[in-house]
Amino acid sequence: MKHQLRAFALGVLVTLGGVVGYAQLDKILKAGGVAVVVDRFGGDMDRAINRLTNTKPDKNFATKVVPIISAGNGAYIGAVQVMGKPELVRKVQAVAQVEGDFLGRDVRLRALIPISTKNPQRSINRVEGVGVSGIIDIRL
Repeated sequence: MKHQLRAFALGVLVTLGGVVGYAQLDKILKAGGVAVVVDRFGGDMDRAINRLTNTKPDKNFATKVVPIISAGNGAYIGAVQVMGKPELVRKVQAVAQVEGDFLGRDVRLRALIPISTKNPQRSINRVEGVGVSGIIDIRL
């Protein structure tokens, strides 16, 4: 899959006549790669985390893997598992990552907020009652 993404990106680069620089191409590949991996393997990753943590979803709660989206620029930057009541988990489309400083620059804060959209640039609509239960690192 990695080779297919690189081939696609190379085609885009050639088509654009070199307008997109290598640094931008790298960002596009990584963002697109995370989206593809989560769309294709999200269910498998969810089941793997549930096995790892001995979690057995039932009618009272559900789990789901969704992308982490940077609230600043809308880029896909990772994936997480969310957990909560089934009707609430179904609403979650992504998790927005928001960053800030505390005590000057000595402490860096990072909040992960389950949201009902994949476009947090418009607004962040938090899905109350759903939390992050696992983090998935995807090497691209």
